[in-house]
Amino acid sequence: MPADQVGLLSALDAIPHWRAWLGALWALYLLALSIWIVLQKRSPLSTLSWILSLAALPVIGFVVYFLLGPQKINRQRIRRQRMKQLHAPAQESAEGSDEGLPPCNDSLSRLLRSTTGVRLSSARSLQFLSDGAATYAALTAAIEQAQRHIHLAYYIFDPDRVGLPMLDALTAAARRGVHVRLLVDAVGSSRLKNRHLAALRAAGGEVAWFHAFRIAKLRGVLNLRLHRKIVVIDGEIGFTGGINICETQHEGIHANAFHDLHLRIEGVAVAQLQTVFAEDWAYAAKRPLGEATLYPPQPHGPIAMQIVGSGPDSLWEAIHRLHLQAIWDARERIWLATPYFVPGEAALYALTGAALRGVDVRVLVPRRSDSWVVTFAARSYFDELMAAGVRVYEYQPTVLHSKTLLIDDDCVLIGSANFDSRSFRLNFEVCAAIYDSAAAGLLEHQFERDFSQSRRVQRPRRLDPLRRLGEASARLLSPLL
Repeated sequence: MPADQVGLLSALDAIPHWRAWLGALWALYLLALSIWIVLQKRSPLSTLSWILSLAALPVIGFVVYFLLGPQKINRQRIRRQRMKQLHAPAQESAEGSDEGLPPCNDSLSRLLRSTTGVRLSSARSLQFLSDGAATYAALTAAIEQAQRHIHLAYYIFDPDRVGLPMLDALTAAARRGVHVRLLVDAVGSSRLKNRHLAALRAAGGEVAWFHAFRIAKLRGVLNLRLHRKIVVIDGEIGFTGGINICETQHEGIHANAFHDLHLRIEGVAVAQLQTVFAEDWAYAAKRPLGEATLYPPQPHGPIAMQIVGSGPDSLWEAIHRLHLQAIWDARERIWLATPYFVPGEAALYALTGAALRGVDVRVLVPRRSDSWVVTFAARSYFDELMAAGVRVYEYQPTVLHSKTLLIDDDCVLIGSANFDSRSFRLNFEVCAAIYDSAAAGLLEHQFERDFSQSRRVQRPRRLDPLRRLGEASARLLSPLL
């Protein structure tokens, strides 16, 4: 034994009953830790996993849980509720009465109104934008036509061959008097620096960072990210979906660019997208939006829809519940596309239950996502899904990044949320629920094209023991992915 260890033991032996004292302190530590975690009121499995992990790693585990463990952000929730109260009257005035609204899925509409306060709305036109080139062209055209304001919120906004021209377009708009506000996530957009934003700010544009990196505020925010993709032009045109501002999603620049889907909206429902942005902006920038032109009055259109935001500032996990309710309501078809497929127990039961009752359930995932851990975790669910009758497809050409759900022939969900616990519980996400047969038909055609470039996973899957162990091990991390 080294001399320093011998000296330490000798010093400890001089303290009466030091082993008993150490054991008592260890027991008190575990008791306090267990009470702290139990009071979070998470699932029993998650609670026990955290307690055992932190007991095995007394120092490192405590730090990890303190920074990244499940939390409820009470102060942020209160602040954001104030923003809801500020913008709700203006939004409702812009949306007008419920008279003249097209028909909708009543159970989903009522669920969203109960969990978020978002009422049924409408659009006069919708356009599906497949992949980055079409999306960036539509965004640039809308920015160039803006007259009053341009609001953008993104998880990733990179200063590259897509992001820099977009900043130039925003700067030009600001110079001609348009109010430009750019909100970006501090982690996802970490490559974006002040030098890239100098011209936009000099032209009068405003920039805010969501949960910026500050040591004093790591607790409660480090693991809670703004994953939304939102653009609002003059309160009349809106964009949302899964596409970030980065060249890795532009197929004209990268042959292996992510395959994704975005949505362009015109009409009354843009007011709901505007409110999601306004709440995020007031929370991150610590100043509310005050223009009278945020919510221009518009007539209802023929397409029934709702825009819903979800995040850890709410108790109800609205987007999670929306997906589950849509799956439960399905009678003929459930087609799901997601880059991250890590379902919780409720979601897994809903999908397999639908297949067992005869619904055409298909799950489309990338052959390999941008995270090998997520890829392995997703595949660990394949056998159980296929045993229930779910058809599983792996998209072959590149990374599938679409986040869409098609229910029967009249319901479409499209947004920023992956089908995993992080999107449903930790991230701030946005989703468009569209109750329209024409929109469902467009998404059906997109799915058919994607299925034609995918490989259906067959039973039985023949895996070597090492790969099977890898999938099972990755599945253990599902609550954290």
